[in-house]
Amino acid sequence: MAAATDTGASVEAPDLFRLSHMVRHTPAKPLAPTGRPGGHAGTKRGNGLEIVDTRLQVDGDDVRHIDAMTTARTGKPHVRTFRDERERERLLVADLRPAMLFGTRTRLRSVACAQALAISGWQASLAGGRVGLVALGPGEPLIVSARARERGMAAVCGGLAAAHAEALANAAGGALADPDLAPALERLARLAPRGASLVLATALDAPGPDFDAVLGGLARRLRVTVVLLRDAFERRAPRGAYPFLSGGIAGAAIRWAFVDRETNRPDPRVERLRRLDVDLVLLDTDATPTRMAETLGGRHADAA
Repeated sequence: MAAATDTGASVEAPDLFRLSHMVRHTPAKPLAPTGRPGGHAGTKRGNGLEIVDTRLQVDGDDVRHIDAMTTARTGKPHVRTFRDERERERLLVADLRPAMLFGTRTRLRSVACAQALAISGWQASLAGGRVGLVALGPGEPLIVSARARERGMAAVCGGLAAAHAEALANAAGGALADPDLAPALERLARLAPRGASLVLATALDAPGPDFDAVLGGLARRLRVTVVLLRDAFERRAPRGAYPFLSGGIAGAAIRWAFVDRETNRPDPRVERLRRLDVDLVLLDTDATPTRMAETLGGRHADAA
């Protein structure tokens, strides 16, 4: 097996494909007994769409599930049993807008985004699900249709690598403005069937004024998980004054930001997402792939 080429600043499809071995012994994050994330009680509609078995009818079976052909062939009433397909398709959404091309330790936020989504995709794929991808940047999104097994994950890994390379090229060409995240998310509703899962990896820069409403709408028809990526500087910046450019390449001006290490303020992004009906996973961008797999598997989800 070729050696990993993780530099922290680029995304290579073979490296993402090799992350499957991080997942094989780390189970995917389970649903609560209610069938909804977070344990919110609710009525589960229907019995699923996939037929998994035909058996003899017993008292209490719904007569609408009688299998007419098997009943006629055997002379005894048989019913079909179904499996819920809501968790059998996962749509990965990568936020690769210019603000994601930032990092102070180990890797860029954009690289951590690609790695986290690859791990999440492998968790779904190895559990028998189909996985698709939407990569968001300044231009048109890159879309990879949902497919099953290693062939599907190969397409997802290739899509993540291509989208990241394009994001770097666009930034080098001066495309540094971040379009609002909400309009791009609003177009995702048609890409995943009702009840599928959607995993958005983002640092939540420039979400847009309609972000809460759009994400809430998606959560009503999909199981939504937001992987909030946090750089070490964002978690705890050393006290001091930091210069930054404002205004883009043309007419850029140097400004200063002052950080007081003693001030321990809650992360407003965390508070905002916790008010929405979504699963929230906090992921440090300098975490090892093993730690990422454990976190996305549910062992340390929603931990500060």
